[in-house]
Amino acid sequence: MTMDRRHFIRAGSAAAGAGLLSFAAAQTQTPNGIKLGTFFTDRPNENDFAMLRHAGVEAVSVWTSIENNSAEWMISNRKRLEANGVQVYNIGIIDLHCDPSLVLSLPGVEQKIEQYKTYLTNLGRAGIHYTTYAHMSNIKNQPVPGFYQTSVGKTRGDADTREFDLQVAKKLPCSFDKEYQEDQIWKSFTTFIRAVIPVAEKNKVRIGLHPDDPPVESLGCVARVFRTYAAYERAFEIAGSENLGVCLCIGTWGEGGKQGFGKDPLEAVRAFGAKKKIFKVHFRNVSSPLPRFRETFVDNGYMDMYEVMKALHEVNFDGIVIPDHVPGGGSPAANTSFTVGYMKALRDRVNAERRRG
Repeated sequence: MTMDRRHFIRAGSAAAGAGLLSFAAAQTQTPNGIKLGTFFTDRPNENDFAMLRHAGVEAVSVWTSIENNSAEWMISNRKRLEANGVQVYNIGIIDLHCDPSLVLSLPGVEQKIEQYKTYLTNLGRAGIHYTTYAHMSNIKNQPVPGFYQTSVGKTRGDADTREFDLQVAKKLPCSFDKEYQEDQIWKSFTTFIRAVIPVAEKNKVRIGLHPDDPPVESLGCVARVFRTYAAYERAFEIAGSENLGVCLCIGTWGEGGKQGFGKDPLEAVRAFGAKKKIFKVHFRNVSSPLPRFRETFVDNGYMDMYEVMKALHEVNFDGIVIPDHVPGGGSPAANTSFTVGYMKALRDRVNAERRRG
């Protein structure tokens, strides 16, 4: 994950000007149910705030770096967004996400765990009670071909997009100095989650575990464990806490499909929803399940995203639904705005349908 992929919302509205901070802070009291959200920059300007208001965004997930791992910075950021009518659902630290030290138990892992504990404490002090965590080590900002994507493909309108072919990925060299087996990854996860969960509970912070993307058995000689529904049940048992749940990435779940995950995306929504384990949703579509897929516009993949939104409503999901990766092309900001608008239309539709009974 890179900051450039998250700094999409620089869409530049000339109508935005002085007086944005007068937008009622009371607007941050978001209603129960599905909340419309998006990723957001940690250095917003007034055009960014105008974009959120115009799109009807209710909550954001902010990404920043380790130097901002302080309660004071988080509180300042939260207050500025609240003054513009937007709830901060999460502040993520990129340096503690998909970190090889944590996943592979590399030198310095103890320091990383302590940093994560401090991070959870800071979130709690700042009044922010959710974060996403991914226990995978193959970073996506590697040159193409790489481990996260094997080529740049095309989707609607000739837009550039991520493409992954498992047969190509199998021929790539190891991403680290040796091969890491599944039991090693489970051991490192167990060490990590048992160390941080007591801090999460103390500070009332919920951790949403993101599935491995792509959800394959091994990638770059590193085993991937969070690629089945059963793996999540095992993780919940290891943690033994209501504070561990799911960041349900619909795109990743679609990449694996029922054959890979053991449940299709709709079945996953209903199963996790029944346990009240869905903490956050990434709303993304893909062309097909593995062994080969490409990311598509949200309305143009093989999954029916209306049915996904409907299922979330049926299980009374009460959290944030946000765009995930979007096809890039020449206008990633516009393409993300399209996804936000599409999500809003689906969310408002299922809300209206439920009101009508």
